[in-house]
Amino acid sequence: MTQQRQTSIHRKTSETDIQLTLNIDGSGKSNINTGIGFFDHMLTALSKHSLFDLDLIVKGDLHIDDHHSVEDTGIALGQAFRQVIGDKKGICRFGQATVPLDEALSEVIIDISGRPYLAWDVPFPTQKIGQMDTELFEEFFRGFVMSAHINLHAIRRAGRNSHHIAEATFKATARALRSACEFDMRALNNIPSTKGVL
Repeated sequence: MTQQRQTSIHRKTSETDIQLTLNIDGSGKSNINTGIGFFDHMLTALSKHSLFDLDLIVKGDLHIDDHHSVEDTGIALGQAFRQVIGDKKGICRFGQATVPLDEALSEVIIDISGRPYLAWDVPFPTQKIGQMDTELFEEFFRGFVMSAHINLHAIRRAGRNSHHIAEATFKATARALRSACEFDMRALNNIPSTKGVL
């Protein structure tokens, strides 16, 4: 498995213009500018802890609000992920991580199943972190999951600080994705499904 799994996406609508390059066999390098400071911080953590290399430039209608930029970033990242994961031959498929950050504890479970589903149980005690609406995290994850065609469960196990809760959730997602994407050395030629296809 020497060929790296990478792709580039250009997604342009009347609301956003997104340029994205993703390499899931990288080292966690990132260059991210969405125009939303805290969102950049979370995506940088996602890249770092998944070991995905991510170059991302988003130009969105931030004069309206952050919604379109956040949701469309999830969609574009999901499209790129679905391309690079390919037929899923030899991957572990499942990934799970529980990550603490001070008082916060988040758990994320992933199945690269080909069947998109988001189960989101991550309540936030505040409506904003900096200038970013905390309700937009669910929109990002939904956009990503639906475009990537994966099953993702995110659960807040503990936490009082919204910044800590968000960061623990992104880091747990990163670690779960990393585990699910890794190759199973005992089954490199197999599709990890009794159906023979995912």
